[in-house]
This record gives sequence, structure tokens and C-alpha cells, in this order.
Amino acid sequence: MSEENAPQHAAGAGQPKGLLQQMEELMAALNADLSALDADLQATGASRQDGDAG
Repeated sequence: MSEENAPQHAAGAGQPKGLLQQMEELMAALNADLSALDADLQATGASRQDGDAG
């Protein structure tokens, strides 16, 4: 039974799983980039606020 399911699983779910894995990796990379951008923007905003206050 497992031999019958294995080729079917590899052919049917192998490609979408690979695509899903790619999408997850891209989303993780995008999330990291956005987090870094957010940190940069917050640091810039904080330094501007400190400069304006003084």
C-alpha cells in the first residue's frame, strides 16, 4: 500500500509542496526585510524626534 501511495504523493504533492516551500521562504525573507526596514524607520523617527525636541 505504501508503495502505491508514495509515487502518487511524490507526483501529486511534490510540486505544490516545493512551490509552497518556495513561497514560505520568500515570505520569510520579505518579513525579515520589512522588519529591518521598520527598525530603520523607527530609529530615524526617534533620532528626528530627539533632534526636534532639543
